[in-house]
Amino acid sequence: MLAKAFVLIETAVGKTKDVVASLNQIEGVKTVDTVTGPYDVIAIVEAENLNDVGDLITGKIHAIDGISRTVTCLAV
Repeated sequence: MLAKAFVLIETAVGKTKDVVASLNQIEGVKTVDTVTGPYDVIAIVEAENLNDVGDLITGKIHAIDGISRTVTCLAV
C-alpha cells in the first residue's frame, strides 16, 4: 500500500503559478490545487513508504523557489 500525504503550501507573493508548475513536474506528486485560505496550494503526494514521502517533501518540494512554508498531513 502506498503512503499518501497532503502537503499544505504557503508561497511567496506572486510565486503561486511558478510553484504549481514546478510541483506538477515532480514524480510522486499526484495532484496540485490552488486554494483560498491560509494556504495557497495543496498537493497530494504518494510514495512506496513514509520515508520516501519524507524524502520527496524535503528533497524536492522544499527545494522549489517560492515556497515559504509547508505543513504535511499524512493519510492514515
